[in-house]
Amino acid sequence: MLPYLLKHTVSRIVTNLKGWITDRKIIVIESDDWGSIRMPSSEIYNKCLKAGFPVDQEPYERYDCLESEEDLDHLFDLLLDFKDKKGNPPLITANCVVGNPDFSRIRDDNFEKYHYEIFTETYKKYPKHSNSSIIRERGIEAKVFHPQYHCREHLNVSRFMNDLRGKVNDVLFGFEHNMPGCIPRMTYSIGNSYVEATRFISSSDKQEKLNYFLEGLEIFESIHGFKSKSIIPPNYVWSPDFNQPVDNKGVSYIQGLRKMWEPKNGKSSDTHFRYLGKRNQQGQIDLVRNATFEPSLGIKGITDPVNYCLKDIEIAFSMRKPAILSSHRLNYMGFIDLSNRDNSLKQLRILLSEVAKRWPDVEYMSSDQLGSIIQMNA
Repeated sequence: MLPYLLKHTVSRIVTNLKGWITDRKIIVIESDDWGSIRMPSSEIYNKCLKAGFPVDQEPYERYDCLESEEDLDHLFDLLLDFKDKKGNPPLITANCVVGNPDFSRIRDDNFEKYHYEIFTETYKKYPKHSNSSIIRERGIEAKVFHPQYHCREHLNVSRFMNDLRGKVNDVLFGFEHNMPGCIPRMTYSIGNSYVEATRFISSSDKQEKLNYFLEGLEIFESIHGFKSKSIIPPNYVWSPDFNQPVDNKGVSYIQGLRKMWEPKNGKSSDTHFRYLGKRNQQGQIDLVRNATFEPSLGIKGITDPVNYCLKDIEIAFSMRKPAILSSHRLNYMGFIDLSNRDNSLKQLRILLSEVAKRWPDVEYMSSDQLGSIIQMNA
């Protein structure tokens, strides 16, 4: 454990070396996957286990699911218990998926054509989710939940449909249980690669992925009434060729890690290195995650996610950088496993309490708010 923690500390220092600096104690909480489906229910989870799918070994299959009314209520109530120096509560930049596969219509078309539905329609099909849209709006009004765009659906549509038509057994099993792809049966080291929505294998596939992404941006605006000024490429897979088209849609800031992976026409990828405030040819600004709060992931066996994150924040502030936290939706979901949500919320309360004690001048803001500050002060 010690060698890994040392390596992690060095990595964080490297991440924070270059780029925009500030003396303000800014914290941004970026949380991906809101609106997307994953594991539909605890019943289906158990069916997967019995069928030989190691869903208990992959946190996203074990815990992640469409957000229920209770999941949203509990998270928002906790956030409203805290205030920064300006009186604002901690704010979740909720990177949203706007659609999900419409399994019934795909089935009715005998896998010949892909169909999707808007996530608000998906809410209506789940047992404890019919009012999730209303509660999300309350979170937005209370300034604890700020939607930004993630992707149209968290699914590689072409691969999904090709394997359905090819009668790949594992994918057919997932489809029959309303799951977006699957993890390989009896394999413990590979996750669900079907969720890599922007990965492409040919020029035509690349254009298709871009078209889906751009359509999702339009859907996002129609739902929320404003453009998404920032995006987070799903699974950090992105082509620089997509920058200009999304810029045309109003995207000024690109969230992500220090590394972004560009697919080549095949299975390989090129690695692009990023730093906070870096501008691309279109003038879009990179926002780089430099802190982690992921209690559900058990990253490298980390058993104390609070102090792990506090150390990340401390390094960022000491190097005059905002702390941009990665904290995926799955941490706060209890629809599949209530103990998952309860544990993460307990840890989040401790984290926010410690932040208030150590940095009373902290400021919470969204990704696009930070991007605007960098843009104005570059």
